[in-house]
Amino acid sequence: MKSIYQQYQKEIIPELKKRFGYSNYMACPRVEKVTINVGLGRALQDKSLLDVAKKSLEKITGQKPVVTRAKNSIAGFKIRKGQIVGMKVTLRGKRMYHFLEKLLKITFARVQDFRGISKKTVDTHGNLSVGIREHVVFPEIESEDIEHIHGLEISVTTTAKNQLEGLTLFQLLGFPFKEE
Repeated sequence: MKSIYQQYQKEIIPELKKRFGYSNYMACPRVEKVTINVGLGRALQDKSLLDVAKKSLEKITGQKPVVTRAKNSIAGFKIRKGQIVGMKVTLRGKRMYHFLEKLLKITFARVQDFRGISKKTVDTHGNLSVGIREHVVFPEIESEDIEHIHGLEISVTTTAKNQLEGLTLFQLLGFPFKEE
Protein backbone atom coordinates (compact mmCIF):
# COMPACT_ATOMS: atom_id res chain seq x y z
CA MET A 1 0.00 0.00 0.00
CA LYS A 2 1.34 3.42 -0.99
CA SER A 3 1.93 6.14 1.56
CA ILE A 4 0.44 9.56 0.95
CA TYR A 5 3.85 10.94 -0.02
CA GLN A 6 4.42 8.19 -2.61
CA GLN A 7 0.90 8.72 -3.94
CA TYR A 8 1.58 12.46 -4.21
CA GLN A 9 4.82 11.87 -6.13
CA LYS A 10 3.54 9.17 -8.53
CA GLU A 11 -0.14 10.05 -9.13
CA ILE A 12 -1.12 13.47 -7.81
CA ILE A 13 1.66 15.60 -9.37
CA PRO A 14 0.95 14.31 -12.92
CA GLU A 15 -2.79 14.87 -12.38
CA LEU A 16 -2.23 18.44 -11.12
CA LYS A 17 0.09 19.17 -14.07
CA LYS A 18 -2.58 17.92 -16.45
CA ARG A 19 -5.50 19.80 -14.82
CA PHE A 20 -3.80 23.16 -14.27
CA GLY A 21 -1.18 23.10 -17.05
CA TYR A 22 1.92 23.37 -14.85
CA SER A 23 5.21 23.04 -16.74
CA ASN A 24 7.14 21.37 -13.91
CA TYR A 25 6.48 19.57 -10.64
CA MET A 26 7.75 22.45 -8.45
CA ALA A 27 4.84 24.64 -9.62
CA CYS A 28 2.30 22.08 -8.34
CA PRO A 29 0.65 22.83 -5.00
CA ARG A 30 1.89 20.72 -2.11
CA VAL A 31 1.29 20.40 1.61
CA GLU A 32 3.75 22.62 3.46
CA LYS A 33 2.90 21.99 7.11
CA VAL A 34 0.22 20.75 9.48
CA THR A 35 -0.50 22.69 12.68
CA ILE A 36 -2.45 21.08 15.54
CA ASN A 37 -3.79 23.60 18.04
CA VAL A 38 -5.58 23.18 21.38
CA GLY A 39 -7.34 26.18 22.92
CA LEU A 40 -7.25 26.12 26.71
CA GLY A 41 -10.14 28.38 27.67
CA ARG A 42 -11.22 26.14 30.56
CA ALA A 43 -7.62 25.84 31.79
CA LEU A 44 -7.88 29.35 33.20
CA GLN A 45 -9.85 27.82 36.08
CA ASP A 46 -8.51 24.24 36.04
CA LYS A 47 -4.70 24.00 35.72
CA SER A 48 -4.77 20.18 35.36
CA LEU A 49 -6.09 20.72 31.82
CA LEU A 50 -2.68 22.09 30.80
CA ASP A 51 -1.01 18.76 31.59
CA VAL A 52 -3.80 16.76 29.93
CA ALA A 53 -3.56 18.82 26.73
CA LYS A 54 0.24 18.62 26.71
CA LYS A 55 0.30 14.83 27.16
CA SER A 56 -2.40 14.20 24.56
CA LEU A 57 -0.70 16.43 21.96
CA GLU A 58 2.61 14.66 22.58
CA LYS A 59 0.94 11.26 22.09
CA ILE A 60 -0.96 12.31 18.97
CA THR A 61 1.93 14.04 17.19
CA GLY A 62 5.08 12.54 18.68
CA GLN A 63 6.39 16.04 19.26
CA LYS A 64 6.52 18.39 22.24
CA PRO A 65 3.88 21.16 22.05
CA VAL A 66 4.65 24.87 22.25
CA VAL A 67 2.67 27.02 24.70
CA THR A 68 0.79 29.95 23.14
CA ARG A 69 0.18 33.09 25.19
CA ALA A 70 -2.33 35.93 24.92
CA LYS A 71 -0.99 38.91 22.98
CA ASN A 72 -3.50 41.33 24.51
CA SER A 73 -5.68 41.55 27.62
CA ILE A 74 -9.39 40.90 27.02
CA ALA A 75 -11.55 41.78 30.02
CA GLY A 76 -14.68 40.09 28.64
CA PHE A 77 -12.89 36.72 28.54
CA LYS A 78 -10.90 37.36 31.76
CA ILE A 79 -7.62 37.02 29.87
CA ARG A 80 -4.49 38.99 30.73
CA LYS A 81 -1.59 39.69 28.41
CA GLY A 82 1.00 36.89 28.58
CA GLN A 83 -1.43 34.33 30.02
CA ILE A 84 -1.36 30.78 28.58
CA VAL A 85 -4.31 30.36 26.18
CA GLY A 86 -3.33 27.29 24.16
CA MET A 87 -0.78 24.81 22.87
CA LYS A 88 0.26 23.95 19.36
CA VAL A 89 2.45 21.59 17.38
CA THR A 90 3.70 22.21 13.84
CA LEU A 91 4.53 19.13 11.76
CA ARG A 92 6.63 19.07 8.60
CA GLY A 93 8.25 16.37 6.48
CA LYS A 94 7.85 12.69 7.36
CA ARG A 95 5.91 13.38 10.58
CA MET A 96 3.46 15.55 8.66
CA TYR A 97 2.76 12.86 6.06
CA HIS A 98 2.48 10.20 8.77
CA PHE A 99 -0.04 12.38 10.65
CA LEU A 100 -2.08 13.04 7.48
CA GLU A 101 -2.18 9.33 6.74
CA LYS A 102 -3.42 8.58 10.26
CA LEU A 103 -5.96 11.41 10.06
CA LEU A 104 -7.43 10.23 6.75
CA LYS A 105 -7.39 6.48 7.26
CA ILE A 106 -8.10 6.08 10.98
CA THR A 107 -9.20 9.24 12.78
CA PHE A 108 -11.99 10.44 10.47
CA ALA A 109 -13.46 6.93 10.52
CA ARG A 110 -13.59 7.04 14.34
CA VAL A 111 -15.47 10.37 14.51
CA GLN A 112 -19.07 9.73 15.48
CA ASP A 113 -21.67 10.78 12.85
CA PHE A 114 -18.93 11.87 10.42
CA ARG A 115 -20.45 12.81 7.08
CA GLY A 116 -17.43 14.44 5.47
CA ILE A 117 -15.66 17.78 5.53
CA SER A 118 -17.40 20.84 4.13
CA LYS A 119 -15.70 22.31 1.07
CA LYS A 120 -16.00 25.69 2.80
CA THR A 121 -13.18 24.66 5.17
CA VAL A 122 -10.71 25.35 2.35
CA ASP A 123 -9.92 29.08 2.43
CA THR A 124 -9.16 31.41 -0.51
CA HIS A 125 -5.43 30.60 -0.28
CA GLY A 126 -6.00 26.83 -0.53
CA ASN A 127 -5.45 25.95 3.15
CA LEU A 128 -7.73 23.64 5.12
CA SER A 129 -8.83 23.99 8.74
CA VAL A 130 -10.79 21.27 10.54
CA GLY A 131 -11.99 21.18 14.12
CA ILE A 132 -12.31 17.94 16.07
CA ARG A 133 -14.50 18.08 19.17
CA GLU A 134 -12.98 15.17 21.08
CA HIS A 135 -9.31 14.21 21.06
CA VAL A 136 -10.22 10.61 21.93
CA VAL A 137 -10.78 9.76 18.23
CA PHE A 138 -7.02 9.49 17.73
CA PRO A 139 -5.72 5.91 18.07
CA GLU A 140 -2.90 6.90 20.48
CA ILE A 141 -5.35 8.04 23.16
CA GLU A 142 -6.40 5.13 25.34
CA SER A 143 -9.69 5.22 27.23
CA GLU A 144 -7.97 4.60 30.61
CA ASP A 145 -5.85 7.74 30.22
CA ILE A 146 -8.74 10.14 29.66
CA GLU A 147 -9.15 12.66 32.48
CA HIS A 148 -10.66 15.52 30.47
CA ILE A 149 -11.91 15.60 26.90
CA HIS A 150 -10.76 18.56 24.82
CA GLY A 151 -11.09 19.55 21.20
CA LEU A 152 -8.39 20.50 18.76
CA GLU A 153 -8.03 22.29 15.49
CA ILE A 154 -6.00 20.98 12.56
CA SER A 155 -4.75 23.42 9.92
CA VAL A 156 -3.17 22.08 6.74
CA THR A 157 -1.12 24.76 4.97
CA THR A 158 -0.41 24.36 1.26
CA THR A 159 1.43 26.24 -1.46
CA ALA A 160 -1.78 26.49 -3.52
CA LYS A 161 -2.50 29.89 -5.03
CA ASN A 162 -6.30 29.75 -4.75
CA GLN A 163 -9.23 27.76 -3.33
CA LEU A 164 -9.71 25.60 -6.44
CA GLU A 165 -6.08 24.43 -6.46
CA GLY A 166 -6.21 23.68 -2.73
CA LEU A 167 -9.52 21.84 -2.96
CA THR A 168 -8.26 19.77 -5.89
CA LEU A 169 -5.08 18.88 -4.00
CA PHE A 170 -7.06 17.77 -0.92
CA GLN A 171 -9.50 15.73 -3.01
CA LEU A 172 -6.64 13.96 -4.78
CA LEU A 173 -4.97 13.27 -1.41
CA GLY A 174 -8.17 11.53 -0.30
CA PHE A 175 -9.78 14.04 2.07
CA PRO A 176 -13.46 13.07 2.48
CA PHE A 177 -15.49 16.11 1.35
CA LYS A 178 -19.28 16.33 1.52
CA GLU A 179 -21.22 16.47 -1.71
CA GLU A 180 -23.06 19.79 -1.44
